[in-house]
Amino acid sequence: MVSTILRIFRKMWLFLANLPMERKLIVVFVFLISMPITYVSYLSSRSMFNSVLVNATERAGQMTSNASDTIDRYVADLKRYTSLPLYNTDVQLYLTQKNTDWEKNTGMSMFLSYLKHMKSEILAVYMADQYDSVFYDTAVGINEIFPAERLSTWKSLSEAGGTAPVIQGRHSIRVNSSAQREVFSVLRTINSVSTLKKIGILVFDVDISLFKGILDPVNAVTQGNTLVVDDQGNLMYAGEDKEGETPEEQALTRQLLLDKVKLDQGHFQIRLDGVSYLAVYTVSKQTGWTTLVTIPLSSILSPMEKNRNTLILTTLVIIAFALFVATIISHALTKPLKSMVRLMKQVQHGNLDVWLHPKYNDEIGMLGSHFNRMIIRVKDLLQEVSLTEKRKQKADMRALQNQINPHFIYNTLESIRMLAESSEDPRVAKLTYLLGLQMRYGIVRSEEMVTIRHELDHVRNYLHLLQIRFPDKFMLNIAVPEAFLPLPVIKLVLQPIVENAVFHGLEPKEGPGTLSISGWEEDGKAVFCIEDDGVGMDDNTLRALNGSLRNGADGEMFGIGLRNVNERIRLHYGPSFGLSVSSEIGKGTRVTLRIEDLSGHLREE
Repeated sequence: MVSTILRIFRKMWLFLANLPMERKLIVVFVFLISMPITYVSYLSSRSMFNSVLVNATERAGQMTSNASDTIDRYVADLKRYTSLPLYNTDVQLYLTQKNTDWEKNTGMSMFLSYLKHMKSEILAVYMADQYDSVFYDTAVGINEIFPAERLSTWKSLSEAGGTAPVIQGRHSIRVNSSAQREVFSVLRTINSVSTLKKIGILVFDVDISLFKGILDPVNAVTQGNTLVVDDQGNLMYAGEDKEGETPEEQALTRQLLLDKVKLDQGHFQIRLDGVSYLAVYTVSKQTGWTTLVTIPLSSILSPMEKNRNTLILTTLVIIAFALFVATIISHALTKPLKSMVRLMKQVQHGNLDVWLHPKYNDEIGMLGSHFNRMIIRVKDLLQEVSLTEKRKQKADMRALQNQINPHFIYNTLESIRMLAESSEDPRVAKLTYLLGLQMRYGIVRSEEMVTIRHELDHVRNYLHLLQIRFPDKFMLNIAVPEAFLPLPVIKLVLQPIVENAVFHGLEPKEGPGTLSISGWEEDGKAVFCIEDDGVGMDDNTLRALNGSLRNGADGEMFGIGLRNVNERIRLHYGPSFGLSVSSEIGKGTRVTLRIEDLSGHLREE
């Protein structure tokens, strides 16, 4: 699982990394702006949603609790009214009289009329004596009522309640012969104050419209529907019934709601017929009735949804504006880079006549300035390489010129040697043979590499030639380590130095002279020293010679031998290599030659 996530993240990163710089900047800008704004908008919308829902729940809960309290107070008043016959001696007397006369009728009627006018919602008040005679008083508009049909029910309820008031839930009563009225009743057994025996029953019928006056304000404020259910789960009052809903469906909906009522008061969300509701309830501790209001969530959240839509629209506008600004900024930032890439492609194809014009002094502007400096430097380097190549060609030409047509001379010397041998003159034959070797060594291309051993053999042949010409004049000492002999070196670097030492140092000297060639390793470089004990040179001449070697100046004062060798070494190995000369008048001259780092070649050997 982790590896899969890492692989997906790596692919996303590679995709982003391979995008052009302009698109990268746009993605980064939009990501950095859209993510916080979207997150803040989400939190704001969520907070607004929760706040609206909490406020609606608290408001509905408060109103439901107030409505339940109002109903409890009303029922409590009715229960207190049922105890009034206990304190009226005339009523106590009338309830025990078997016969009904005018005085009894008048007294009972006046008392019932008094009770009837206690509450405007009281539809009728009944009082039955111990002989089952029923007296009653009704509201205006009810001319006929039928208490005899309900007497048995009252008896059973009052017996079950004992001396406490009893509430009969919602039921229908017949009035005016055929009309029906929905009421709930509060009744109580009346006991004799003196004997404590049951002497009658008092009943209040309360019009169910009582609940409408209490609960309609709740429905108006919460935009919901409030219902009251008694402690048996029977409906006492419902604000509005859904159109086309059967009583069975209403009972099922009511049961679904009551199944979620677990506490004395609370709230929950429920979905009925595809519509989500917020239900807030209160259970009365006095009556056990449940007052419950169901509010469609759409009516609660509709104002919030408008704000949410406005917030979403604002977020989209901000993101679109951010995308527009990011596009402009990224284009402005990457335009110089695109120009630089275009110019680099031209440089890649060999066009160095390009120039970037940075407008600003930021990092991109500095990069453009450095690009321009790089182009200038490349041009300078190319020009320097061109000059170096020309100088190398010139040096090679000089080396070739010094060979004086070696093919022709070599062939001529071969003819002379053959004539000398036929004339039995060994010295001439040897001389021409050695000179032929010298010329053969120069026939090979001048830039070809040879070994130190070859160079030293060439020097020995050259000295043998001079010793024939100047017998007992020169002596050669070679002290080069054996490990140096296989090392590669450009051709004709030692012989011109030896020649210079012979003709400018040893030949003018009176008597024999010695020429020494030594070699050693110094900081990984091969160092060779060609030293003679000839006439030497004064300081001014030495200073001029070293200056000529360092600067590569042309001139005929010192010939072309040393200068040509020095120039070829510097061209081949680099400007840090070459010749250096030290000398003292009358003591001799010392030429030091440093060539490339040969430590790798030494380790291989």
